[in-house]
Order: sequence, then C-alpha cells, then structure tokens
Amino acid sequence: MKTAPRFSALALLCALALAGCAPSGAVPSASPTPPPTPTATPTPTATPDPLAAMSLGDKVGQLFMVGTPVEGADPTTLAAVRDDHIGGVFLHGRSDAGAAAIAELVRGFTSAAPADGPPLWVATDQEGGTVQVLSGPGFDDIPSAVDQAAQDDAALRASAAAWAGQLAAAGVTMNLGPVADVVSSPESAASNPPIGALAREYGYDQATVAAKAGAFAAGMRDGGVLPTLKHFPGLGRVDDNTDYSTGVTDQVVTADGPDVGVYASVLAQGDAVVMMSTADYALIDPGVPAAFSPAVVGVLREGLGFDGVITVDDLSAADQVEVYSPADRATLAIDAGVDLLLVSADPSVYPEMHQAVLARAEADPAFAEKVDAAVRRVLDAKAAMP
Repeated sequence: MKTAPRFSALALLCALALAGCAPSGAVPSASPTPPPTPTATPTPTATPDPLAAMSLGDKVGQLFMVGTPVEGADPTTLAAVRDDHIGGVFLHGRSDAGAAAIAELVRGFTSAAPADGPPLWVATDQEGGTVQVLSGPGFDDIPSAVDQAAQDDAALRASAAAWAGQLAAAGVTMNLGPVADVVSSPESAASNPPIGALAREYGYDQATVAAKAGAFAAGMRDGGVLPTLKHFPGLGRVDDNTDYSTGVTDQVVTADGPDVGVYASVLAQGDAVVMMSTADYALIDPGVPAAFSPAVVGVLREGLGFDGVITVDDLSAADQVEVYSPADRATLAIDAGVDLLLVSADPSVYPEMHQAVLARAEADPAFAEKVDAAVRRVLDAKAAMP
C-alpha cells in the first residue's frame, strides 16, 4: 500500500506562498520601509536690528544722560526725555527726603519716556561718605570708601547689594560708582583733591582697589543696579580737581600701569559702565582731556578689550573743559569713542550739545557710524539689565 508523500513545513509554506496565500496563523512578511521624506531645514529668523526703526534724532538722544535737581524735575531735562528720547537722567545734588520722594520724582521722568522705546536709565552718585546724593528714610547712610575697605570682600558685597536694593526700589537703575582710582599713599591723600582729600579711595595699590571696587560693583549688580567704574584711566595722582580747576594734568598714569590694571581686573567680573576722566594724561596723550582723546579711549577699547558703554565725567560745568564750547565738548567726546555724554550739573547746555551731535551726524558719514556704534552699545547694555 502506497502512502502519501510527506512535505516539510518549510516546503508547505513555500508552496502556499507561491500560490498567493498563507496558512491560518502565519505572519506575513513585512513590507519594505519607505525612506523618510526629507524636510527642509528651517531658516533662522533674523533678529530685528533695533537701530533700523530709530530716527537719527532718537539715536542721538540715547547718547545723553542729562541732570535734574533732586528737589524737582528740571524742565529742560523733562523735555529732553519727552521729545528727544534721551538715554538717561542723572539725579544731581543732595536730598534727605527719602526713597518715597525720589520714587515720585523718577516716575515723572519714566512716565514721560515713550512706552515703546528703550528704557530710561536713572542714575545718581551713591558712593558713600561725602558723595551720597540720596539719604533719608529708605536709604542707609553709606560709609566712605576708606571705611568700606575695612570690610572683607564678602561683607562689602553684601552691604553694596543692600544699598543697591534701596536705589532700585526708588527707581534708580545706575550708580556712578565705585571709584576705582589708586591714590599714591595715605600720606599723600590730602594732596589729591578729587579723591584722597574726600576719602573716596579704596586703597593705595592695584590689588586692594580692584578687590574692594570689585566687591562694591558686584553688590550693585546683585541688587539690580548697573555700576560705573570711574575715573578712567585714574584720578588718584593729580593735585587739582577737574570740577574746579583748569589744566589738570596727570604725570604718573601710564597705559599699562596699576591704575589701568584695576580696570582689567574688575571689568572681567561682570557688566559695568566706565567713566572717562577729563584730566590730561601726559604719558598717554599730552594736552588732551581723556574724554576727548582717542588714544586714552583706545587704552580701554583696544588695550583692555572693553566693548561696553563708556561715559564721561560731567561735560556741562566742569572747569577743566570750559575752554571748549558745549557743542565741541559733545562732538569731541563722541568722536573719541565715548558712548554716553553726562550733562549733569547744568542741563541748560544740553540743547546745544544735542543739536551739535545731530548736525555732525547728518553731515559726516564716518561720525554717523560712530553714533550708531555708540547707540548699539547703549541698547545692548540696557537689554542686558534685569
């Protein structure tokens, strides 16, 4: 008797597959996976250039910080905020009215600034000791720099953070401090009218001044206030005060000496503005006030690689610069590389200065490029603030 031939399971599956069917329960073979459809890489959205929408007048306005008495709003300064959209206001003088009164004064200016424009900087001199503009309820009495230096660095930073918090609560966003000047010695301090005679120095060598000025600056940032290091490249070696004397000349400071070295240390620690002195520096650019000297500004820009905002000591009433017209003071400073012109003690000269910078920028493309570069640095610094 013959039996039916046996097929292996593999042979049966092959036969069924050739017949176009599969046995019940068998898993069909997987279809090939199609290749993924390529997608286009999205084009990055370009960040709008903030200068593109600004008129030349608005750009020029951002390069000015104009003073107002702490007793009330100066009409010229208020109009400059409202009409020219200036970069900042400076609270000038002395007030013991307290934080609430200062906050009300500040609101009068910030409410006049355009809501869709760059924020308005509000600055003052709150160093301590003989240089403290704001006092009264809500503001501590701040010791002099000489006394601050007796604190260790951490304690000084914490103290400065508390002082900054008081400023910020009153609407002040920039402090024109700390002083970063090196005075030659305790014995010579009295013969240095702008710094040593007023106990504004943190010390008598590069390392000490850098440590203490750096701690103060860090505390300001901790409390939400932008610090300003002054007076570059150093005002601790002169024997006259640029506010009240002419021909003030430094015979000691060099481009690579300890006075400049303080800035190399402190600027590496965080955001800050740098204020130029108006003294002459015989060993860097003799016969030219630092605020008007491309060579002295170049020590800061090229020598130290600083690309932040450079401001300048008061250009409105300092005797050191009185031989220059207000118009020339403004254009010479911008031409030298200064970004923010301080017109603090006498705001009445501001309109002449503003018009001079505007007219020069309209007529001189190279000067207009310097205006653009300065405005960009100002706007970048404002954008970086908390």
